[in-house]
Amino acid sequence: MDLLTIKDPSFLKKMNKEELEALSLEIRNFLIERLSMTGGHIGPNLGVVELTLALHKCFDSPQDKFLWDVGHQSYVHKILTGRADQFDTLRQYQGLCGFPKMSESEHDVWEAGHSSTSLSAAMGMAIARDIKGESSYVIPVIGDGALTGGMALEALNHIGHEQKDIIVVLNDNEMSIAPNVGALHNVLGKLRTAGKYQWAKDELEYLLKKIPAVGGKLASTAERVKDSLKYLLVSGVFFEELGFTYLGPVDGHDYDDLFENLQYAKKTKGPVLLHVLTKKGKGYSPAEADKTGTWHGTGQYKIETGDLIKAVNIAPAWSAVISETVRKLAREDERIVAITPAMPVGSKLEKFAEEFPDRMFDVGIAEQHATTMAAGLATQKMKPFLAIYSTFLQRAYDQVLHDICRQNLNVFLGVDRAGLVGADGETHQGVFDIAFLRSLPNIVLMMPKDENEGQHMVKTAVQYNDGPIALRFPRGNGYGVPMDDQLQTIPIGTWEILKTGHDAAILTFGTTIPMALEAANRLEKQGISVRVVNARFIKPMDEAMLHHILEKNMPILTIEEAVLQGGFGSAVMEFAHDQGYHHATIDRMGIPDRFIEHGSVKELLNEIDMTSDHVVSKINAILPQKIKRA
Repeated sequence: MDLLTIKDPSFLKKMNKEELEALSLEIRNFLIERLSMTGGHIGPNLGVVELTLALHKCFDSPQDKFLWDVGHQSYVHKILTGRADQFDTLRQYQGLCGFPKMSESEHDVWEAGHSSTSLSAAMGMAIARDIKGESSYVIPVIGDGALTGGMALEALNHIGHEQKDIIVVLNDNEMSIAPNVGALHNVLGKLRTAGKYQWAKDELEYLLKKIPAVGGKLASTAERVKDSLKYLLVSGVFFEELGFTYLGPVDGHDYDDLFENLQYAKKTKGPVLLHVLTKKGKGYSPAEADKTGTWHGTGQYKIETGDLIKAVNIAPAWSAVISETVRKLAREDERIVAITPAMPVGSKLEKFAEEFPDRMFDVGIAEQHATTMAAGLATQKMKPFLAIYSTFLQRAYDQVLHDICRQNLNVFLGVDRAGLVGADGETHQGVFDIAFLRSLPNIVLMMPKDENEGQHMVKTAVQYNDGPIALRFPRGNGYGVPMDDQLQTIPIGTWEILKTGHDAAILTFGTTIPMALEAANRLEKQGISVRVVNARFIKPMDEAMLHHILEKNMPILTIEEAVLQGGFGSAVMEFAHDQGYHHATIDRMGIPDRFIEHGSVKELLNEIDMTSDHVVSKINAILPQKIKRA
């Protein structure tokens, strides 16, 4: 059928198994073709084609609520709810979002870009349904990787206790982004091979009831026998002990198996956990064969070979610069331990793990645990390097505050993907970390102007022993600058002047430095002398340099690829006020008070008026009139 003509999923009700299998193939081919041009989360979506079709056939969206945990596996759902004709714009500026989006469709009832939220949200929806006396199914779909998140386990505990009618679909493909780790993963491994306990239990009850005269009595007193069967078939049935009816494991690519179990789940009172086994990347051999997470989400690729199409760039990735410098220092410093919450590939820690297997820990999707574990290591005079994306560090805020900063522990936070990240959009933009870290006592916060300064900042962080220190760095590649052979420490809280000037000063750091220098050079041609400062330490600031600039009454423009509220510019204004510079002229550029959606970083910066043109305009606006006339 023509996928572009689909308006809603109701047509699935009339389709037979053969037609559904043909549609599955068509959807896979569509995804492989379209995502080769736009990029996207191809592996997760190829794995849930049959599961998504079966759910929409057996339930009635949007009355019945589908909650896609993380949401990066919702592409098939988007096709079935009338958005196939927008896939050319997937993850593009002002195009189709790569995650569920309420503004796109009534069928998107929950938005997520972070994992492990679906079960808590489903519980809230189920409670609301029951209070209002409504009749509908609530079906969260959560992956085995996301199930390791503490929030998901808290929700399982509560759902099992309250015995609400919720059908939890556990999409088990044995991976999140990288291969899963942890004891819970091992529990699921046992369940995968244990066979179908529920059907065996029902069969036993049926056979007992068939015994003449005493069958009914035997069946009613057979719980002890069934419990023995449970532990025989499923070693330690984790979910049933939590109060769920466990169904599975189910072949997530077999419609007969899916329909049979979904119908059983619909008839079962109380919470149900349907354990569905799927193959990540199914139907596209490069994605199926992936064992490292490369095909979890990609940019453009060649369909025939699976070769990824990458821009020619001789500069190293920022993540590689940071992790490789940590690895280099770890050879000489046995205190260094690396920790990642399920992002060893994205954080480029594979080589560290190879060289130091006893000093590298992937804790799975468990940011809070990773952060407090780092604090525990630091109490024992170790030097933990916690590699964590800015957007995921948000999830561990209390642990940074309560466990690291409050105890003033020597933890090195590598804040990856800081700033705008582009196509993943509002849930992933790393623009809040300055605001939420700057307010915490004891922490040092810094960002390098290039990868050479980045490696020196790693050295600085490792040598720093007076409390927590955070190094934020952007997504993507560096600039290809020459790299010093000898690593040096940078004095904490010192800035550097990149361009001299006396009419005004631009204070900025990291990715916005090129923008500032370009604007300053253009202003110089207009006869305006602008000083550009690499404010590489966001906290503590270079107070001596700030005093010098403010005493000369130079107008200041701060620029940051981060939120303005509570950010670096706010810190400069607070300093000026507190030090009595009440007549100082200070203006700020940064991320406005709204969530920034998906698109290329260049397009997004232009949208929010963060370009060299806008810098030139801002400087002209804050200069005294006599300078402009000159």
